[in-house]
Amino acid sequence: MPILTHSPSLIKSCLLKPPYLFLHFHQHQHQHKHQIHTPFHTMPPSNISGKGSGHYTTTNSVLASSDIDKFRDVLGRSRRVLALCGAGLSAASGLDTFRGKGGFWRDYKATSLATPEAFEADPGLVWLFYAYRRHKALQAKPNMAHFALAELARKRGDGFLCLSQNVDGLSQRANHPPSQLKLLHSTLFNLKCHACTYIQTDNFDDPVHPSLLIDDASITARLSPAKSSVAATARLLDPNSPKTIDPADLPHCPECKTGLLRPGVVWFGEPLPEETLREVNEWIDEGRIDLILVIGTTAAVWPAAGYIQQARQKGAKVAVVNMDTHHLGSASSLRKGDFLFVGDAATLVPEMLEPVVGDLREFVGQAAVPEPVAVEMEKEKTADVEEKREGEKEEV
Repeated sequence: MPILTHSPSLIKSCLLKPPYLFLHFHQHQHQHKHQIHTPFHTMPPSNISGKGSGHYTTTNSVLASSDIDKFRDVLGRSRRVLALCGAGLSAASGLDTFRGKGGFWRDYKATSLATPEAFEADPGLVWLFYAYRRHKALQAKPNMAHFALAELARKRGDGFLCLSQNVDGLSQRANHPPSQLKLLHSTLFNLKCHACTYIQTDNFDDPVHPSLLIDDASITARLSPAKSSVAATARLLDPNSPKTIDPADLPHCPECKTGLLRPGVVWFGEPLPEETLREVNEWIDEGRIDLILVIGTTAAVWPAAGYIQQARQKGAKVAVVNMDTHHLGSASSLRKGDFLFVGDAATLVPEMLEPVVGDLREFVGQAAVPEPVAVEMEKEKTADVEEKREGEKEEV
């Protein structure tokens, strides 16, 4: 999908009705060319949470509240809740957001590799990029925000729907009910043929094909599994490693035998899954929406921006959770009665949803630990060991 800023004319002419959005853009792209921009810069997460903790950095966001108690009151009274999630949801799981300085893989801008044109020009290079992303996603764990949203789905049933722009599979691994999770950009673990209609779902092989192996036997033999994973990732990022792979050595379609398999994600310039969009629109059209959660996304990519507009038209208050204090994107249109929480989604979301989802401690052992927390836990563990050793010395 093209990346657009808010355009009232575009919203009015094609508000999320799949065929019209793409038809309008391609017929009138000269009118919107000035709106196309690069992804926003992403800053490290703040340590802010709780009452009165919001940072307001956009024109209208000063009208929003950062009072978690007030948010919880709105959540408790909300019968239908929509969530829109982006890369910031998975940041605490250690996955790249590919924004700003982190928007490059090797010497390439990550978004430039996520296009049909890039695959046509160099399928080997594109596959290496996606082999890296698949490997990282499979090594990652869902964080507590994933588990909190999954529990909200179970508690609220048909009254909650989560729209995810993420392709990492972490929401699914947090056991988010499938009927309440719509993957706008599909998933890294689907494959499809570049030439015919063949589709393969839920392929979790790592590597997906022998030619894309990023961890050879010698590394595995020398290093422990954890270090082996790090070494594998480093090898894939090494500028001196092979830049590409010959197309003849890449995975081919088992059905037509001639076409190359490609990642089944939605690339820039491609339409979103029509059935998914239809299901989302049907849910939205069912009635009033009381609250929309915008988590870890600037909502600059269509149709994300339009979903916020639609929810507001249905009566929803907007609650934004974002770690980037400089480019909050979707927070720029917040109004009085809306909410803005700046910080790590893995910390904030469970706290915000706690009155509904309850105690999530049973998931702690399964969840990724945000890096600052992990560092503190390691310090505490080391301190405990040292204290135990000192105690043993005293006993002797």
